[in-house]
Amino acid sequence: MLAVNRFKTEDAEAFHEGAAPALRAFAACAGYVRGGYGRAVDDPGVWLMWTEWETVGDYRRSLSSYDVKMCTPFLASALPEPVGFEDLMVIEGGSESGRASDHSPEVSGRSDRP
Repeated sequence: MLAVNRFKTEDAEAFHEGAAPALRAFAACAGYVRGGYGRAVDDPGVWLMWTEWETVGDYRRSLSSYDVKMCTPFLASALPEPVGFEDLMVIEGGSESGRASDHSPEVSGRSDRP
């Protein structure tokens, strides 16, 4: 499961000051796999923070963590859009894996889909 938050700010220093502690707080939670943040190549005022989780439940439970809650002012500044995404197709190290969506049985994540 991927959680993707986008932010709009021209203040790079303030973004780093908020994003780094938030990412560290998520990283300390059970089920956290990896994450990061960065700046849009074409628009330096747009930022992205992403985290990968073993399950959607792990991500949702992380939001109850005291340390994550302490980052609420920063996290609340994210753009109001969907955050959680299923990983239906992954290609890593030359191997592919896909799975059916939890929401749409007809979406299989097969490698022959565009």
